[in-house]
Amino acid sequence: MDSAEKRLNELGYKQELRREMTLFKTLAISFSTMTLFTGITPLYGSSLLYAGPAPLVWGWIVVSFFTWFVGLAMAEICSSFPTTGSLYFWAAHLAGPKWGPFASWCCAWLETIGLIAGIGTQAYAGSQTLQSIILLCTGTNKDGGYFAPRWLFLCMYMGLTVIWAVLNTFALEVIAFIDIISIWWQVVGGLVIVIMLPLVALTRQPASYVFSSFEMAPDSTGISSKPYAAVLALLVSQYSLYGYDAAAHLTEETKGADKNGPIAILSSIGIISVFGWAYILALTFSIQDPSYLYDTSNETAGVFVPAQILYDAFHGRYHSATGAIILLFIIWGSFFFGGLSITTSAARVVYALSRDKGVPFSSIWRKIHPKHKVPSNAVWLCAAICILLGLPILKVNVVFTAITSICTIGWVGGYAVPIFARLVMAEENFNAGPFYLGRARRPVCLVAFLWICYTCSVFLLPTYYPITWDTFNYAPVALGVGLGLIMLWWMVDARKWFNGPVRNIDTPNISRVSM
Repeated sequence: MDSAEKRLNELGYKQELRREMTLFKTLAISFSTMTLFTGITPLYGSSLLYAGPAPLVWGWIVVSFFTWFVGLAMAEICSSFPTTGSLYFWAAHLAGPKWGPFASWCCAWLETIGLIAGIGTQAYAGSQTLQSIILLCTGTNKDGGYFAPRWLFLCMYMGLTVIWAVLNTFALEVIAFIDIISIWWQVVGGLVIVIMLPLVALTRQPASYVFSSFEMAPDSTGISSKPYAAVLALLVSQYSLYGYDAAAHLTEETKGADKNGPIAILSSIGIISVFGWAYILALTFSIQDPSYLYDTSNETAGVFVPAQILYDAFHGRYHSATGAIILLFIIWGSFFFGGLSITTSAARVVYALSRDKGVPFSSIWRKIHPKHKVPSNAVWLCAAICILLGLPILKVNVVFTAITSICTIGWVGGYAVPIFARLVMAEENFNAGPFYLGRARRPVCLVAFLWICYTCSVFLLPTYYPITWDTFNYAPVALGVGLGLIMLWWMVDARKWFNGPVRNIDTPNISRVSM
């Protein structure tokens, strides 16, 4: 029995899942959940349009800086509570007996909403990339290429979701093996794109354009306020730099999780911070004509700016779209691996919450596959809800904006609950693990909590003006209704019986912190 399994037993849980994950495998899944391309690629074009390259480039540095505070706070808590329930479990124990059930209820549902919506963001962006690949393979928008209509786009979205669910139904070793491929795919693929793209481009933008140009497009966005435009330009970075809690979801399956979990969290942030900035610089330096990127008559129909940047670079030098198609396929692979990893994390959260009877029909969703030892029912529940989220694709133009906002607010908002509880709790009640912040924990947690609050707030803002049915960010409405129903359920019924994490092992060592 290693130290993490011993700590798990002290917390009141017996080992049910296979503890076979090494540090490298856990890091691979955490890195794949964040992914190098999946956050930057779909929102790069809109962020560039809001305020030009300078806020986009420097915004990544600013967001990375504050992300480290969140990562450090979570790494410390993960080291103390190496359980599959992760944030949900942390919130319950850190908030103490009085507030623990309510804190875990809020955290669990925020995280569940964020993760399931996260599957949808990967499926949507992956379908968008595939749409561009098909268009370029069949002759570009100017030469009669095939641009996938809404119904086919929805089919691609659903197909990716089902494939991820099928793969997650197999043994965890299969997922871990695929995620090892993913980390090399993204590292090698990222290096290829970051190095090759600026070299292939016939001309490159000057450093003055990349690092100091602030250009607004009020005719396209309806936004004339510079501060507001700069705030929206940072959304791409805020959307990209989270997901590192995936390592925490796998702690019951990771060897030495009280040490390896925190290492995986912080390593993922470090790798993505460096590679992400390099990717943004490669794209921005390689722009040939900024005004042409959004032209609906261009080769990619003006719907996917990174695809147009790749096409302009390769077609300009080689008079062929082949190179752009290959690099787009590398990016698409990143979406595929990211969606697979998020599905893994989402299923683990639903399983943990069901194990503690916090989901309707919990007895169904907490079942473990008898052969593969994975929560297969929870996997398919997540896939089904994700497909339902994508159905508005047939009629609504701002589906991705809404899903992205719901994902970010739910996912990142879930981080805030245990971090705030850690901030205000008495230090003597905290059972520190191998990774411990000591006196630094209070300022680290305070900065982390305030940054999370800011991040959630900006994703509720309108992103285009004037506000119409086509431009309305309906995430506030969707979240308001969903969270309102969850809170109503709590007040009417759940508070009477929901006590947070439920022990499945009797031990005299179990204790809960008090405030």
